Amino acid sequence: MISSSFKIPPSEPNLTSDIIHIWFAVLDQPVSEISGFVKTLSKDETIRAGRFHFQKDRNRFIARHGILRTILGCYLGVKASELQFYHGKAGKPATSEIFGKRAIHFNISHSDGVALFAFARKYEIGVDIERIRDISESEQIVEQFFSARDKFFYHALPQEKRRDAFFNCWARQEAFTKGIGQGLSWPLNKFDVMPVTGEWYSPQTVEGAPKGVSDWSIQSLNLDREYAGALAINRKNFTLRSFEWMNSDAHCELSNKSNLSGELI
Repeated sequence: MISSSFKIPPSEPNLTSDIIHIWFAVLDQPVSEISGFVKTLSKDETIRAGRFHFQKDRNRFIARHGILRTILGCYLGVKASELQFYHGKAGKPATSEIFGKRAIHFNISHSDGVALFAFARKYEIGVDIERIRDISESEQIVEQFFSARDKFFYHALPQEKRRDAFFNCWARQEAFTKGIGQGLSWPLNKFDVMPVTGEWYSPQTVEGAPKGVSDWSIQSLNLDREYAGALAINRKNFTLRSFEWMNSDAHCELSNKSNLSGELI
């Protein structure tokens, strides 16, 4: 399902300041995995999981939060169940300030039973994944939410290439707005995300740009033909490593001496 660029991770992945990690995960996990993830959730997460009407959706929510907690626990050296989170700008989640300089920037996106997780030590980051599919209103979305420049390049494409271009642009927009923590408060048609050549692109803005936007980079991720994905980060040069989630037993086991508490909102 996923590109060969996503590797099996080491048992104890090391996230240094100059490296960005992207993880891909299938959310339809075995019952034994889901049961293990449930034990790591906060009270709030458990309540939210219980609100899902369908078991499949509930299990995917549990897997998404459980995998995030497991990976962050590996990086921070704490048990998954003891992680503490808070909300940043526009509701963007972050690890608790209790970690200080050890804190990790992260972002999550999910679509149709799969998810991407992005992690960085020092830099704000955003990620998005979208299942490529037919959308009857795609042309109207382009006209309303793409910048003038991106609309020009989109309409210059042959008809058979527009669906992929639509989702690639959409994923890049989402990754960038999530990364800068603006959400939908900054109109999507006020910045460009389509590169003319190559994969890397620094957003060009029309108006109302947040401070430091020129420092950001956006890259499309190498997924399979079913999905479009993108990464945005406020740094120009770094090393990107991509992993595929296997199962909880394949990743680090922690001997935790901390006594943290908190909830993921």
